[in-house]
Parts: sequence; C-alpha cells; structure tokens
Amino acid sequence: MSALSNYAEKALLDSLLGTAAFSEPANVYVGLFTVSDSSGATLENLEAGTLTNEISGNGYSRQVATFDAVTSGVGSTSNSGNLTFTASGGDWGEITTVAVMDAATSGNVLAYGSLTANKTIADGDSFQISTGNLTITLA
Repeated sequence: MSALSNYAEKALLDSLLGTAAFSEPANVYVGLFTVSDSSGATLENLEAGTLTNEISGNGYSRQVATFDAVTSGVGSTSNSGNLTFTASGGDWGEITTVAVMDAATSGNVLAYGSLTANKTIADGDSFQISTGNLTITLA
C-alpha cells in the first residue's frame, strides 16, 4: 500500500511516544474505491480520512482482512487469506484504490494505495485480492 492515513500516523506516533493510547480495532476491513476524475483526489481524500468514492450499493460491502505478523526487522506484512468480494449486483465501475479500514462501515482509514492495474467490475463480476498480494510496509 502506498501510505498510512493521517489518522494512523498520528495514532502510531502518539502510541510509540507514550502521549496517547491507541486501541487496536477488533477487525480490519478492506474497502474498494474509484476515482471519478483525472485529479486522483481519492488518494488525497483517503490520506485525510475522507471516504470519497467508495463503492456503494449493488451488493458491495467491505471485507474482513487478516494479516501475517510482522517478522522482526522486516517492517511489512501481507494479507494472510484471500479477500473475495461478493459478486456485484450491478456495475461497480473502475476500481483504482483499496484502503484498510477499522470498521465495516464508516470508521477510519488506516492505510491506502492504488492498484497495480485498475479493474472494472460489471454486473455479476467479483473482485479478489489473493493471499499475499496486499502488502503494508513501514519504511
């Protein structure tokens, strides 16, 4: 993924430096996003925590994600199981971006990034991120 959100950066620094406690979410979820114009505003909005352009309707819902534990000194982790979104009940449009969230609806953006290749989801299509293909890295 390309970045942590401002929310996650603040929570991580506050927790590491002992200035505020961070309550980890019981589950994390992956959401799918489109870009409605050529400006790429979705990435900027996700960084700020604004949920602009998330898919909605037509059977869409965020999927619970699990990640492998970080190996000492590596600073990255990947999804430990397939993330399969249910078949769409209508066109979802062109998926360009994914985000890891702390709630099934609304909530906070934790990390986000652009897909390597955009994927158009038409009526009846499904979207899947295979095991190990969603990586979060702290550098």
